[in-house]
Amino acid sequence: MPDYVLAIDQGTTSSRAIVFDHGGTIVSTGQLEHEQIFPRAGWVEHDPEKIWDNVRQAVGLALTRANINHTDVAAVGITNQRETTVVWDRTTGKPVHNAIVWQDTRTQPIVDALGGAEGADKYKAIVGLPLATYFSGPKVKWILDNVDGAREKAERGDLLFGNTDAWVLWNMTGGVDGGVHVTDVTNASRTMLMDLDTLSWREDIAADMGIPLSMLPEIRSSSEEYGRGRAGGLLPGVPIAGILGDQQAATFGQACFQVGTAKNTYGTGNFMLLNTGTEKVPSEHGLLTTVCYKIGSADAVYALEGSIAVTGALVQWLRDNLGLFSDSADVEWLARKVTDNGGAYFVPAFSGLFAPYWRPDARGALVGLTRYVTRNHIARAALEAVAYQTREVVDAMALDSGVTLTELKVDGGMVNNELLMQFQADQLGVDVVRPVVAETTALGAAYAAGIAVGFWKGEEDVVANWAEDRRWTPDVEEGERERLYRNWKKAVTKTFDWVDEDTHSH
Repeated sequence: MPDYVLAIDQGTTSSRAIVFDHGGTIVSTGQLEHEQIFPRAGWVEHDPEKIWDNVRQAVGLALTRANINHTDVAAVGITNQRETTVVWDRTTGKPVHNAIVWQDTRTQPIVDALGGAEGADKYKAIVGLPLATYFSGPKVKWILDNVDGAREKAERGDLLFGNTDAWVLWNMTGGVDGGVHVTDVTNASRTMLMDLDTLSWREDIAADMGIPLSMLPEIRSSSEEYGRGRAGGLLPGVPIAGILGDQQAATFGQACFQVGTAKNTYGTGNFMLLNTGTEKVPSEHGLLTTVCYKIGSADAVYALEGSIAVTGALVQWLRDNLGLFSDSADVEWLARKVTDNGGAYFVPAFSGLFAPYWRPDARGALVGLTRYVTRNHIARAALEAVAYQTREVVDAMALDSGVTLTELKVDGGMVNNELLMQFQADQLGVDVVRPVVAETTALGAAYAAGIAVGFWKGEEDVVANWAEDRRWTPDVEEGERERLYRNWKKAVTKTFDWVDEDTHSH
């Protein structure tokens, strides 16, 4: 058996390839960023062809840096930004439109129309999700409704849809020349088109959205061989054998296999998943019910998810839009110059508010400002916003699941920010734990692929490989914790009802 597994992590801001060894240790990486395209306020797009280019380059870099080639790779796993929607022509291999990114809010009128008198929870009992701009189905409808000739092509069977996992897999396995059109249960559970009980597409919901079933990829488990790398590519004949949406992949990589275990990923947005086992738990408190993973023929495992749209993206915004600093890591340096937020609260409702509010009418607000507040306080308020939003999700999870969190496993780019991690522990009142390998998203996809081909035995190998790196313990008195949180809750209410008929188009 070859010595390595390769993971492709097609994320919101970049595409990465990471080579892992049997111990789950990173051997090498390749990474390329792609452009965030903002055609209008609230619209966010990516160029799918650029993403595919970057994936190939990243794979080449990772293999070269490890000084290996395809014969050394046992399997490839794919993980991806979920809900980001690609529609392409199966005959030419060309996308008919830019990918519409998960953060994009243009589908709000479609979502409102679909909900009608029944409102946002119309399909929730079936798909586990409220009607929201976040999910893929309404994005597909928008493309079919707005791109010249797209609907006719779709009706003829010429168009394919997928989140970026399916786009990458199709291209890796041959594209127009025999490409495999498949997704996994975790990605399918984010489209609003899959029945959570049967793990199959719902013809009635697809019909409501005007989406021909011929566009939809075949739904498979998260760990099995879907196809092999195309001849002439960098990975000819290598089994592509794992697919997990990025947040589910991180949950897998964090070894959250027991009911009640949870992880929180600090990326562009924040996503907390709580394993609920083979029972799906409907949410009464603004969370999503989603598939956590399905290993081969084993039963699907479900999760409750709290999705927060803007966390790391707020730091990027301070860097790129306001020019407060040139390197994202400097946000911690600025924030450490003050001992508190100076009374300032930053609610980053740039795409409305996701969990637990689901308020598309909200927009970002910086409140509590006085002459005393400096850019240091604003930097600190931005970091604190990440922790407050996470606490809101933890509270909702406790109410829905009856499980009280005992510690929180964390991963993602922001977990290197020690000020944030300490403040997170302070706000939650439980320990926050960072693993040795913080790239748990790519690692989870690697494990799923490696398990499928026998490179790893199963979950027990994942558990054995997981190791703690750093732990933060709460260090704040209760009154102060609650005062800060109470003011945050007040700040959130100031963002409601901002978007109305007059503000929609600007």
